[in-house]
Amino acid sequence: MVLVPEHSAHYTHGHERAVLASHGERTAANSACYLLPHVDPGMDLLDVGCGPGTITLDFAELLAPGNVIGIENTNAPLETARRNAADRRDASTQFMRGDVMAIGFPDHSFDIVHAHQVLQHLSDPIGALREMIRVCKPGGIVAARDADYAGMFWYPQLPELEHWRELYSHIARANGGEPDAGRQMRRWAQEAIRSRGSQADLSVPPKITVSGSTWVYAAPDTAKGWGESQAARVSGNSFTSQALALGASHSEIQGIADAWSEWGSSPDATFVIPHVEILIRV
Repeated sequence: MVLVPEHSAHYTHGHERAVLASHGERTAANSACYLLPHVDPGMDLLDVGCGPGTITLDFAELLAPGNVIGIENTNAPLETARRNAADRRDASTQFMRGDVMAIGFPDHSFDIVHAHQVLQHLSDPIGALREMIRVCKPGGIVAARDADYAGMFWYPQLPELEHWRELYSHIARANGGEPDAGRQMRRWAQEAIRSRGSQADLSVPPKITVSGSTWVYAAPDTAKGWGESQAARVSGNSFTSQALALGASHSEIQGIADAWSEWGSSPDATFVIPHVEILIRV
């Protein structure tokens, strides 16, 4: 593995405690169900943008004795991932620095290359998918899942939450990302395959399968937890500093955070996040 410096793209969410805690709730079952029918023991998997490693470690249990590696381009989530591995007494899964735009492994290294909620943050998601295809073995799978912010809906429809979506989308695009990634996934996959052109050493053209799924926060405990998590994110330094740089005021930001807490305390609270998933059979 060739270690690389942090990629120049800015990760909109940041890596504060509230973000890593929220990402730590993700599992293979609730975030990669579309991929689970295709995993078998002994497969090697690369998890790109692995975050705190909870999905990665679930895959490691399913794929043992296969080789599972998670990469991130900054240290904070990797430290959390390694602690999570130690808590599970997993001494074989590796977590290391790496960059999806220049993955430091040879061609055809993995049976599965997976990315969850990564492409939306990249200025070149097509290039990232092309690189993921490069390191995937013939007959293997490149898998990616991303949300679509414009497709999110919620109740009660507090106006501050609509302002949150608008502000977040401005921040994400200022960072070079695409918050409405879900609807773009099929196009990105097709363009990644086409752009490989003569570089591809593939006897059969890759096949793309598109599916969709949602996260729903509606039970009292999950709604309250989501509201508190989002309030903490909005109040955190990462979101606040980026929002202020785009002209938002401290009072606006506090109003959004308060609205998240209010939403989570509502007996009718419902928040739905749509995702689009792609499987590229290489």
